[in-house]
Amino acid sequence: MALTVESLPQGPVQANTHIITDTVTGKIAVVDAGDCTAYLKERLQGRQVEYILLTHGHFDHILGVAALKELTDAEVCIHAADADCLSSEEKSLCSWECAGQQTPIVPDRLLHEGDVISLGESVLHVLHTPGHTKGGVCYADYENRILFTGDTLFCLTAGRTDFPGGSDEELLASLIRLRNLDGDFTVYTGHNRVTTLNQERMRNRYMRRIGQ
Repeated sequence: MALTVESLPQGPVQANTHIITDTVTGKIAVVDAGDCTAYLKERLQGRQVEYILLTHGHFDHILGVAALKELTDAEVCIHAADADCLSSEEKSLCSWECAGQQTPIVPDRLLHEGDVISLGESVLHVLHTPGHTKGGVCYADYENRILFTGDTLFCLTAGRTDFPGGSDEELLASLIRLRNLDGDFTVYTGHNRVTTLNQERMRNRYMRRIGQ
């Protein structure tokens, strides 16, 4: 079993949208949707999109969700603690940067720690990793050694905690949890480039600090 991942930056601050395909069945999940661009629509045309998986509720990761839902009728999934971001521009911080651009939508599934998402023959595990937001999550595929970290962990840095709902203590605990996962993972982040968990253990200043 294997997954393929295509990443494309979208939206007002170029957050990464990840298109995950289960190679056995062809079923697809989209992780985060800061926009629903013509290119994204083209990539998904005629394909079986099962899920829209959100790592958290900030506007730069969700502005395309309503249009993507309309296009695909995929199941919109977000952690329960961030669910109100999908209906409130204040909660999503959209009112700070691009007021009036968010289309409210009701999630189909509220996620919690330990939930499992089946995508064809592949399995994604929900890790609740608050700190950047109260409902931040990562999605881990243990078999294929793939991790989607949203704005919890980036290449050589970590998510901000100065937004409403952010917490230094919670982010630290989340980073410790990711550091302590067994083995290496390819890490697909919410912004900028792909990295690996081993590289972050060695070179990320936050992970190195907590590793001492």
